Amino acid sequence: MNDTNPETLPEAEANIELQEQPPPVPVKEPTENEREEATFDRLQIGRQEVKAELSKVIIGQEEVIDQILLTLLCGGHCLLTGAPGLAKTLLVKSVAQIFQLKFQRIQFTPDLMPADITGTEILSDTPEGRKLTFVKGPVFANIILADEINRTPPKTQAALLEAMQEHQVTAAGERHVLSEPFFVLATQNPVEMEGTYPLPEAQLDRFLFNVLIDYLPEDDEVAVVQQTTAKLEKTIDPVFTSEDALAFQNLVSRVPVTEEVVRYAVRLTAASRPDDPNAPDFIQSWINWGAGTRAGQALVLGAKAMALWYGRAHVTPEDIQKLAAPVLRHRILLNYRAEAEGVTVEKVIQQLVETVPENTQE
Repeated sequence: MNDTNPETLPEAEANIELQEQPPPVPVKEPTENEREEATFDRLQIGRQEVKAELSKVIIGQEEVIDQILLTLLCGGHCLLTGAPGLAKTLLVKSVAQIFQLKFQRIQFTPDLMPADITGTEILSDTPEGRKLTFVKGPVFANIILADEINRTPPKTQAALLEAMQEHQVTAAGERHVLSEPFFVLATQNPVEMEGTYPLPEAQLDRFLFNVLIDYLPEDDEVAVVQQTTAKLEKTIDPVFTSEDALAFQNLVSRVPVTEEVVRYAVRLTAASRPDDPNAPDFIQSWINWGAGTRAGQALVLGAKAMALWYGRAHVTPEDIQKLAAPVLRHRILLNYRAEAEGVTVEKVIQQLVETVPENTQE
């Protein structure tokens, strides 16, 4: 007689099957080099997609777009100078959509207060009673468009510039950290327009690039008018994430650069100072104030981002030269003689690039 209980068979079979399963294979963590290569490949694949998405709504302005994207890759901030009505808001908002970042626009006016930017404390009712609660301002976003920053007094300008530098705001003695990535693009009207408060040199120096945006050529302007007066609505599809943006910024800092290229950037910066013994004669004649150390840092960091953006793992002197204008144009102050002679900052920078040798042997 068989004493086996049939009710125990399924349990016994299950135990046998459980015992026969192979042990799980441990997942191999990617090395640092493998992670960097994956990030590099993702950037190269997505670069063309970014251009394609932006071309849906932005016509022309390729150089402006590249310099804004380079600023974001560097983790810096950008000053955009140009007349109103040149699609600055649309461009910055589109970049935020591509990276899936929170976007805020702040319209700077003469009556704007610092608390309107950073936030303020209000008295609110809670279960524990009435207490002060901090209400975050529009600066608590990933991408900030500070529109017409030179329309507001210096006190309010300083509130934003402090957030740019420290990536935090302080209210009622409490520190509030801003989310990362944090990117400010500030637009300003040309200084000769009425009702402006020019940014001091020390505050201008906090912007990595100063990008000039000009009117489009006739064909591009015709295309803009045709597109904006039709009912065609084009949407921007995301390409990257905020995590990608942070990974790209980390990768930019790891791009190798030779000492020779760094020395070239430093010499180019130092040559813009009229009190430097190696400054060219035209600098001593036309310049009142030259670029500081941050300019050299911006040149090298921007050149790293440019090399990475275009698929290279090394920086060349040509990268430094291409970025000389956006890095130096807001860090060089012309004197009265230069203004009287009609000399522009662009001309000075061009002559600097042509004069300063790439290496000391030249």
